[in-house]
Amino acid sequence: MNDDYLWDKTGEPDPQVQELEEILGSLRYQPKPLQIPNELRLPQRRNYFPWVAIAAGVSLAILAGGIWLSTRSHGDAPQRQAEVTPPAPVKEVTPSAPKTPERKNESPEEVVAVHKHRPRASVPVLSKREREEALMAKEQVMLALRLTTEKLSLVHKKTQNTNPANQIKNQHRVG
Repeated sequence: MNDDYLWDKTGEPDPQVQELEEILGSLRYQPKPLQIPNELRLPQRRNYFPWVAIAAGVSLAILAGGIWLSTRSHGDAPQRQAEVTPPAPVKEVTPSAPKTPERKNESPEEVVAVHKHRPRASVPVLSKREREEALMAKEQVMLALRLTTEKLSLVHKKTQNTNPANQIKNQHRVG
């Protein structure tokens, strides 16, 4: 028997294979075009999903814009603010220092910073001394951050430095 006949119908066919082809030939697939009866009409489904998604996106954008504009335009809304109390001054007791009477008509300290978005009645005012204290505290925090950054950078460099000479240091000689 020639195997080529089974695959591409070349060569000489086997008589048993020809007999099987004749018997099963009546059951062979015969293509026909699909015929749909006129009485059977399927309802057309419309796909509304893209339009609903676009409408939802536009309405969400309008809603977010409205909220953003309303929060920006209302400057009189109460805002939370942390109260900072300066440390109590340390009284130094000196026996030779004479006590001076306090003046009643002393001028108030100079105003340095004012928050502009609140009404004038509830505006927090920092005196010159308070502002100087705040600036000194800021400088101390910045210095601490710079120092910490340098230390972390140094630690990072030391841990990432993989020198080949150091890797062989603790190994035994072979040979």
